[in-house]
Amino acid sequence: MLISTHRIVGGHMESTDRSDHPLAASREPAATGWRFLTNHGHVLIFLSRHPEARIRDIAVAVGITERSTQAILAELESDGYVTKIKVGRRNRYQLHPDRGFRHPQESTQPIGALLRIFS
Repeated sequence: MLISTHRIVGGHMESTDRSDHPLAASREPAATGWRFLTNHGHVLIFLSRHPEARIRDIAVAVGITERSTQAILAELESDGYVTKIKVGRRNRYQLHPDRGFRHPQESTQPIGALLRIFS
């Protein structure tokens, strides 16, 4: 982020943009801060766009490890949000968009509503 500074020089306003200003970094969103979607949500959204993606591709896209991706896929599959279908040596992931969200506040809403937002 650039921080603009202003000063009067010889009766004229002079502006400069500085990316090295101490406040420049603090105004950027924190990479480790909270997010609206969990990694589970990101995996679901990615799979809705790329149902034949490899675990490696999912991990890179979401920004997590392959091991975390495997664990998330196993949870999504065991809870009925995803079905893994073997196609030759690869997997294809079939999503079940009619399944409701897990939290009681949103459990009446299907995950398909979220997937449509990002499709």
